[in-house]
Amino acid sequence: MTQKFSFTLNATDGAARTGVIHTPRGEIRTPAFMPVGTAGTVKAMMPESVAATGADILLGNTYHLMLRPTAERIARLGGLHQFMNWQKPILTDSGGFQVMSLASLRKLTEDGVRFSSHIDGSKHMLTPERSMEIQRLLDSDIVMAFDECPALPATEDEVAKSMRLSMRWALRSREAFGDRPGYALFGIMQGGVTRDLREESARALTEIGFEGYAVGGLAVGEGQEAMFGVLDYAPGFLPADKPRYLMGVGKPDDIVGAVERGIDMMDCVLPSRSGRTGQAWTRRGQVNIKNARHMDDPRPLDEACSCPACRNYSRAYLHHVFKAQEMISGMLLTWHNLHYYQELMQGLRDAIAGGRLSAFVAEFHAQRAMGDIEPL
Repeated sequence: MTQKFSFTLNATDGAARTGVIHTPRGEIRTPAFMPVGTAGTVKAMMPESVAATGADILLGNTYHLMLRPTAERIARLGGLHQFMNWQKPILTDSGGFQVMSLASLRKLTEDGVRFSSHIDGSKHMLTPERSMEIQRLLDSDIVMAFDECPALPATEDEVAKSMRLSMRWALRSREAFGDRPGYALFGIMQGGVTRDLREESARALTEIGFEGYAVGGLAVGEGQEAMFGVLDYAPGFLPADKPRYLMGVGKPDDIVGAVERGIDMMDCVLPSRSGRTGQAWTRRGQVNIKNARHMDDPRPLDEACSCPACRNYSRAYLHHVFKAQEMISGMLLTWHNLHYYQELMQGLRDAIAGGRLSAFVAEFHAQRAMGDIEPL
């Protein structure tokens, strides 16, 4: 790759920012929401359908792909972009969170984490160096440093110890990543909900130097108020000329609040997982298509939405196919949810560029407060 990875900041409105991340595989408009393609697919969606929603980038998962089909096999088959038929940028996480939350019989050492696969019990060792190797084999455009995710609840001492281990691993990740023009390595800030630890973590990462920075260790059960409390100061500890990524977020109101506080990138399984379980996200909040009140309703999910589910199908039909356990239910609701999320991101980008973010956010909350309107 000859083109460099770079970030252009185009406009700000308060702490909120809009810009463009430039990569050899395409531009990423920020603030950006990344649909999650855990195992090389966004569940219930074709890659071209995901692109049609407006997504500029997908997230892939190191832990799941290293276990099945293996990073080595994907590399032999031309890399993750070719393997899953997605030619735009891909960000891969480091595997650290999944090792802590999914794997069994974990043993944490300074070197890394030894664990047993949740699929077949096979033994594996994941270190900063191995995580960088896997992500290189996958050929992801944005690589995440390997970090340790402490189980919560945890004491401040435990969080501090974990954060400092992650900072040592961040340095090893940087060294193992090497010089790869066109590719990016993001460091991950840790420190729980303690301001001093967050600042210490940001300082350590900035001294190492990364192409972008993530705020990790949030959206893990601490609640929105605590998360926003951290985001009120944490992004300001990071370099202003680099992208800021909030990992694992979230619900639409989480996204809006994070953008207001200076976050540029987010990802979450929520829109696709919700779609498969009969939940639709709309301007007026969440709609549970399983509810009996939809069975005779000829209206679309959202009359202002242009996605295929809203253009071509009624609530009555969506209710029917969900109850009948037809695959099209998850396909249509997931498409709608991803479309809604990307529409929300475009609205945020336009509002920031136009200096009217406050009005946009006020309207966002006012519409949600109205709730879903009952049929006549």
